[in-house]
Amino acid sequence: MTANKLHYAVAAALLASLALAGCKKDAEPVATTPTPVEPAPLPPAEPMPSEPQTALNVSAITLGTEAGADKKIATPVTTFAPDDDIVVSIDTNGAASNAEIAAKLVYQDGQTAGEQKQSVTTTGMETTNVTFTNANPWPTGNYTVEVWVNGTQAQTTAFDVR
Repeated sequence: MTANKLHYAVAAALLASLALAGCKKDAEPVATTPTPVEPAPLPPAEPMPSEPQTALNVSAITLGTEAGADKKIATPVTTFAPDDDIVVSIDTNGAASNAEIAAKLVYQDGQTAGEQKQSVTTTGMETTNVTFTNANPWPTGNYTVEVWVNGTQAQTTAFDVR
């Protein structure tokens, strides 16, 4: 009967080998063709906003009470009377298309006393004037003018109102 046991053992091993070989058989890939889908139409493109093109530098800030026809301050001052208009003359050099120049008056306590913005297109030296007026007299004290080009602070200058 040992021969029978041997036959059973060999038969069991053979069946196990066949079972394992059958499990490792790769399935044949099924070829499928995807159904073509039409893409949805795109909405019309919105025009790009015109970004300022700039290589504009502030070369000088001059303060006074009035500017001449050439936009220059004839008599520069750094001390104003409370009833004076404050003219900020901003000299720039460079090329810019639709650049934003901003002038901001800052009172000694950090409070904004006035702010104005202008768009400038230039290909060289340019003077831009900003005039600040106040319905009431300017409070006496120390002020700073901050000049910004396209949101970047370019220069500052200090003055007094007495």
